[in-house]
Amino acid sequence: MTAITRNFPWFVKDLGVSIIGQKCYASIVEDLNFSDVDCLKYSISKGLGVAIVVGGSIMKVPQLLLIVSARSARGISLSSYSIETFCYLVTCAYSYHNGFPFSTYGENAFLGLQNIVITLLIIYFPSSTLRRSASSPSTLPKVAGAAIASVALIAALANLPKETIAFLQMTTLPLGLFSKLPQIAQNHRAKSTGQLSSFAVVAQILGCLARLFTTATEVKDMLVLAGFFLALVLNIALGFQVWSYYGKDIHDIPAGDIPLEEKRQTIYAPVAQTLERPADVISSQQTPARPSTPGRKWARKVD
Repeated sequence: MTAITRNFPWFVKDLGVSIIGQKCYASIVEDLNFSDVDCLKYSISKGLGVAIVVGGSIMKVPQLLLIVSARSARGISLSSYSIETFCYLVTCAYSYHNGFPFSTYGENAFLGLQNIVITLLIIYFPSSTLRRSASSPSTLPKVAGAAIASVALIAALANLPKETIAFLQMTTLPLGLFSKLPQIAQNHRAKSTGQLSSFAVVAQILGCLARLFTTATEVKDMLVLAGFFLALVLNIALGFQVWSYYGKDIHDIPAGDIPLEEKRQTIYAPVAQTLERPADVISSQQTPARPSTPGRKWARKVD
């Protein structure tokens, strides 16, 4: 086997060396020396890191497509996604400023960008039809404001001092807790996960498990490690809810268990849709007045 592994094409060798280094490539790939524990752990960590970065670039796409196809963000917490986006961007900036390998944090950049898009969609597609009809005619100004704020945040994180970024990274630990609690509480109240993507939740659980290994192997930064551990615990809680409420919707829940806001959406949504119709459509659907008989006179009979 070593006769084959030592004669891989140059582009395979260059790719392997760029990922795990010349020493570990020669030991693990060329010599098949799996007893080299240090290089074996390092190679597994690098492989997982690259896989996580690639997976992170598409992890939130199913969630995005669910919202767009349903034209609704029902069951998805705006506050949860906003705080989670901030944590992703801060972790990415912290890792970049400390010179960590991109394979140990790259998915945070992709997840942060995808979360920004999903947050804008949550603002654009409110969960309540009645709320949308009763509010301003267009949500585009709010979407534009949120987009500008996101760009400003990215620019600020790219230019803040390293000490400030380190402080912000510490704040992501309690913020990570608060980012998931609103979503967990909302799922519990509604007894449904709404448009929440089960694929994204499961992928985040697996990603956090892999990140614990890669961070402990390559970075050994306790702040980053603690953040991934907390994220793992909270994502497991979300995964349990997805499993518990799988297949359940607002119409499958007893009326007494439906939260007040969900009742309002269910009861008043048809009314709101009627209010949104053009006036000529509504008038055309009204029952026409009963025609009167020409020349007929109504008189009281007198005995």
